[in-house]
Amino acid sequence: MNTLNADLHCHSVISDGTLTPEELAARAKAQGVALWALTDHDEVGGQARAAAAAAACGLSYLTGVEISVSFLHQTVHIVGLGFDAENTQLVNGLAQTRGGRSQRAHEMAAGLAGVGIKGAFEGALRYAGNPNLISRTHFARFLVETGVCKDTYEVFRKYLTEGKPGFVEHRWANLKDAVQWIVQAGGMAVIAHPARYKFSANEELALLTEFKGHGGLGIEVVTGSHSSAECASYADTALEFGLTASRGSDFHSPTESRTELGALPLLPDALTPVWSLLAERIAHAPSA
Repeated sequence: MNTLNADLHCHSVISDGTLTPEELAARAKAQGVALWALTDHDEVGGQARAAAAAAACGLSYLTGVEISVSFLHQTVHIVGLGFDAENTQLVNGLAQTRGGRSQRAHEMAAGLAGVGIKGAFEGALRYAGNPNLISRTHFARFLVETGVCKDTYEVFRKYLTEGKPGFVEHRWANLKDAVQWIVQAGGMAVIAHPARYKFSANEELALLTEFKGHGGLGIEVVTGSHSSAECASYADTALEFGLTASRGSDFHSPTESRTELGALPLLPDALTPVWSLLAERIAHAPSA
């Protein structure tokens, strides 16, 4: 099962991607993906469209979401897979998590205005398909459009990370709530792109221990932002902590993303893939 070309992490215009759920399904199919999940940030509003598009083009599908969590003064992302997208507790929890994004965005714009970048809120809003999910990525696209930076990576480096003019910390969901929303909705919680976090060894141990304690079962081993060495390291972590392994490109845009849908290395053979425990939750493509 580790040879399955599964891509279980990507984003549409419903959050901060540039393609619709339908365009992503078609692109995933064209790239050879066999099992797909749309994991928009803190939002399940695109799930019905994604599932229908996957069925129409012959893709097996898992419901997905990426929840923003505050843990030890950092933002950590927890991917949920294979849950009931209409579960009331999950839907209400995500709505609470989205609350405050607009206020944060106004504060980010004020910080950018302080260094001479005017109109950033209105500019970012033009890129937000869902105004309730306006994010740093939308600001980054505006700063590239206006020539302030050459690409979104430069924007984040100069303006939108901690200590820079446009950075505003936001209080997200807590780890316990996010994991339990997913689990009680029948899904599996997965730590997204763990190498991106700036935790010490002890802090990472605390994250992994608490995550498992709340019912988390998976970790992304192969993902768009991991180097080959980081993939190997988190393969060892998955084995050490008894976690299933996930695989996802974190694709946002054809022009911005480091990794194309479905273009990742396969999971190492020794690992248990997340989809092996979610077989009953997979919506299989209709037979030809």
